[in-house]
Amino acid sequence: MGAEVRAVVQRVTSASVVVEGETIGAINHGFLVLLGVEKGDTPADGSYLAAKIGGLRVFEDAEGKMNLSLADVGGSMLVVSQFTLLGDCRKGRRPSFIEAAPPELADELYLKFCDEVRSQGIPVETGKFRAHMEVSLVNDGPVTLLVDSRKVF
Repeated sequence: MGAEVRAVVQRVTSASVVVEGETIGAINHGFLVLLGVEKGDTPADGSYLAAKIGGLRVFEDAEGKMNLSLADVGGSMLVVSQFTLLGDCRKGRRPSFIEAAPPELADELYLKFCDEVRSQGIPVETGKFRAHMEVSLVNDGPVTLLVDSRKVF
């Protein structure tokens, strides 16, 4: 497995994250992004992913075709750090998380990703790093995409 920032992107009509009974992030129309950082990832991986996801054209235009980006439709992004995206389930029944980045690196790249998205003029809400979170969403479509900063086949 090569180093890669990995994201699950869900087009939503609403999404929120709750920590200890308190809503700490919520959006309406936009993307819920679950973001996982792997050992060896660099700020360039986060920048690539922020540009790619921020520019994804998965919202319908006047003709009903997926042709508009998040900025085009005035949408927002809720970004939730999720190391379990790096879980390796190939052996046994308990996932291995040895490829997940150490918390310090993961948090740094998570925050950089959020800053890069904000620099595109897209409003960003976040979860709480290393906290137990309850994430709720209404998937629109449904539209769900897996995006990697690097993919080795």
